[in-house]
Amino acid sequence: MTATDVGTRDLSGIRPPGASHPGGASPRLLAAGAVGNLLEWYDFASYGFLAPIFARTFFPAEDALVGLISAFGLFGAAFLMRPLGAILFGHVGDRFGPRIALIASVSVMSCATVGIGLLPTYATAGVLAPLLLLILRLLQGLSIGGEYTTSSIYLAEHAVPRHRGLTAAFSTAGGQTGTLIGSGVCALLSALLSAEAMQGFGWRLPFLLGAVLGITALVLRRPRPGDRGGSKARGLPLARAFREAGGSIVAAMLVTVFVGADTYLLFVYLPTYMEQEAGLAPATALAFTTLALIVSVICCLLFGALSDRIGRRRIVAAGLSGFVLLSWPLFLLLRGGSPAEVLAAQLVFSVMAAAVTSPLPALLVELFETPVRCSAMGFAWNLGIGVSGGFAPMLATYFVTGLGLTMAPAVHLMGLAAVALVGVAALAERRGRVLDAPSQWP
Repeated sequence: MTATDVGTRDLSGIRPPGASHPGGASPRLLAAGAVGNLLEWYDFASYGFLAPIFARTFFPAEDALVGLISAFGLFGAAFLMRPLGAILFGHVGDRFGPRIALIASVSVMSCATVGIGLLPTYATAGVLAPLLLLILRLLQGLSIGGEYTTSSIYLAEHAVPRHRGLTAAFSTAGGQTGTLIGSGVCALLSALLSAEAMQGFGWRLPFLLGAVLGITALVLRRPRPGDRGGSKARGLPLARAFREAGGSIVAAMLVTVFVGADTYLLFVYLPTYMEQEAGLAPATALAFTTLALIVSVICCLLFGALSDRIGRRRIVAAGLSGFVLLSWPLFLLLRGGSPAEVLAAQLVFSVMAAAVTSPLPALLVELFETPVRCSAMGFAWNLGIGVSGGFAPMLATYFVTGLGLTMAPAVHLMGLAAVALVGVAALAERRGRVLDAPSQWP
C-alpha cells in the first residue's frame, strides 16, 4: 500500500484543535483514550492474579492443578473472541467513527466486569457457575477486541504528527496502568484480608470496583460536536483492508503474536511462577509485579517519545532482540535467584516489554489508511494476541507445573520474539506522516 500525497506531506507542526499546547493533545482526550484500556486490563489482570482463587471457587476441588488450568483456560477463552470483537467494533469505528466504537466497547466491558463480581460459586450453583463465568469472559473478550486499537487510533488521529508516538503511547500506558491497579488492588486485599476472607468474598471486590472505571470512561467518551465520522464507501472495510494492505496485516500479526505472550506471561502468569518456583509469598510476588508495572508505565511514555525522534521500528526491534538474548538468563534468576535478583529480572523484562509495545500503536496507525484503519489494525492486533496471549498462562502452567519444564516460558518468549523480528522487518516506517487533512481533525 502506497501512502497518499496527504499522508506524506510534512505537516508535523500542525496543531489539532483541542490540543492543550503545541506539543500534544488535551488532557481530556488523553484520559478518554486511556481509561478504557485501563478498565480492560484492570479486569483481565485481576482475573489472572486471582486465578488460584477462581480455580477453587468455580471448579471442583478434587484436583488443584486441573482447577488452575481450567481457570487459566477461561482466561484464554476470552481471547478467542478478540478477533470477532475487532471485526465488529472495527466495522463500527470505520463506519460511524472511533468514538462510537469506544463507547460501545467500554459499555460491554463494564457490564461483564461487574457481573463477574456478582456470580454464584460452584458450591451454590454447580456447573452453572463456570458456565456463567465463561459467558461473561467471552463478552469481555469481544469488548477488548475493539478497545485497544480503536483508542490508539483515536489518540493518534488527534495528535500532532511529530508527537504521535508519545500521544498514542498513552493507550499502552493506560493498559499497563490498569494492570498495575489490578495488581495493586489484589496485593492490598491479600495483605489486609485473611486467606479465608479472600476466598469467601474478597475476590469479588476488584470486579465490583470496575463499575467506577466504567462510569468514568463513559463520561469522558460522550459524543462531542465535530467527532470524525466514518467512511461512506460501500463494502466491508476489512475486506478492503486485505485487498489494499494484506501483506502489512500479516506482518503486523507476526509482531502481535509475541505481544500477547509477552504481556500475559510477564504480568499475569509470572506472580504464580514466582510463588511456585522462587518460593515467594503471594503478597511479595504481587508487590514485585506492581513495582515492575510502575517501571513499565514510565518506560512506555519514554519509549513513545523516543520513537518520535528515532523511529518506531528501531525501538521495537531492540526490545525484541533483548527478549531473544536475555529471556533464558532472566528466567534462571526468576526460578532460583534471591528475592533481589528475582525483582531485578522482572524489572528488566518490564523495560524490554515497554520497548516492544509502546511504539506499536503509532507504527500501526501510520501504516493503514483512514477508511480501513480501525478494521485493519484491529484485526491484525487481536488475531495475533488472540492466538498467543490468552492461552499463554494456561500453557505455561501445564509445562511448568504439569511437566516440570521450568524454563518453557523462556523458550516460548525467545521463539516468538524471533518470529516478531521478521514481522518488524517487513513493516514500513512512516513516522510523522499526516493521517488526514487538517479539516478532518475534530
